[in-house]
Amino acid sequence: MDKFVIYQSKLFGSVRVSGSKNAALPIIAATILTDEECVIHNVPDLRDIQTMLAILQSLGKSVEFKNGTLTIGSKPNKSFLAPYRLVKTMRASFCFLGPLLAKRKKAKVALPGGCIIGPRPVDLHIKGLRALGAEIFIQNGYCHAQAKELVGQHIYLGGAFGSSVLATDNVLMAAVLASGETIIEYAACEPEVEALALFLKKMGADINGIGSPVLRIKGVKSLFGCEFTIIPDRIEAGTFIAASLATRSKLTIEGANPFHLTSVLETARRIGAKINIGPDFSIEINPTSNLKPVNITTLAYPGFPTDLQAQFMACLCLASGISLITEKIYPDRFMHVPELNRMDASIQRSGPYAIIEGKDKLCGAEVMASDLRASAALVLAGLTAEGKTQVLRVYHIDRGYEQIEHKFRKLGAKIKREKQ
Repeated sequence: MDKFVIYQSKLFGSVRVSGSKNAALPIIAATILTDEECVIHNVPDLRDIQTMLAILQSLGKSVEFKNGTLTIGSKPNKSFLAPYRLVKTMRASFCFLGPLLAKRKKAKVALPGGCIIGPRPVDLHIKGLRALGAEIFIQNGYCHAQAKELVGQHIYLGGAFGSSVLATDNVLMAAVLASGETIIEYAACEPEVEALALFLKKMGADINGIGSPVLRIKGVKSLFGCEFTIIPDRIEAGTFIAASLATRSKLTIEGANPFHLTSVLETARRIGAKINIGPDFSIEINPTSNLKPVNITTLAYPGFPTDLQAQFMACLCLASGISLITEKIYPDRFMHVPELNRMDASIQRSGPYAIIEGKDKLCGAEVMASDLRASAALVLAGLTAEGKTQVLRVYHIDRGYEQIEHKFRKLGAKIKREKQ
């Protein structure tokens, strides 16, 4: 197990973001829908990607992954089992349910289990697939599904906390091979869902309303192989925006899509950054030396992403005043609060709210990473803190950031990986 050792750093220069993990994972699952070869570019080399590929191989697909390009073919094996030993490590692997059901008429996928950031039920997945005609039951920790034929329906996918990205993905992938028309109302609008829909269209799916909360899908008999490029990772881009603010460092972020970051860039401006978008869509962040307090509410896209809540909290620990963060996606997603407080931050949590009283400085400490985005927040805090910070259990951050310590070192950060 590894840890990061970090010292206070001033950053400078430019950084290029990797392909989006959250877009790549369901697209990898979608290759189950065809027996033809798919070639996918700009795939980040991450632990979650490797886990997804291991499940894909267990389901009878051949995989070649080299220099960010993933080539996926088919083997005679037509298994429909996604085993718990692999699914347990990553919730997105539940996305195999829809394509297995559509292509192989049967699926047995392990339930992903609990999550440290709070309950993340699969009820909307099951609701949508049952509406298409699937018979589904839960037994011994597995979701069993089968259907002789899926038939298009009008499906409302709203839940207690709004739309669901992965439920939209699962139902969309099942609907493309269903007979008739499917209408998904209250579909998630995230760029990663849009990317999946565009990938499916390249495979021959008939989908309208892409990027909107109403998707219309006319089922086709079969899908083809295709070539596709994964969109940039907006969460990684947002993490470097937060790093620029927290360390008061001018940075240029290359390879991102600023249109996917509208709410994040607006929040950065309110905190005190001047932002310039270049003709090549590079994002130049010029932070103020005096960070301003703000109120942030996490919402479904295009609102402020829950996956950037922790990183921006680390910034606001150094703002001159009191900030309020309201978490409306995962109300329990505050595992980073006690760790930031160990670094002399002043944060009080009450239910889905966190009240942050900004301070002049943070102090280095030994802290524990609890999840992927909390890990990134602790790295940012360590880059601003006086003294030595050690972030333990950084395997969490390896799930979603490609060589993050190398990217930070190129920006001048004093950070190194050591055995824990």
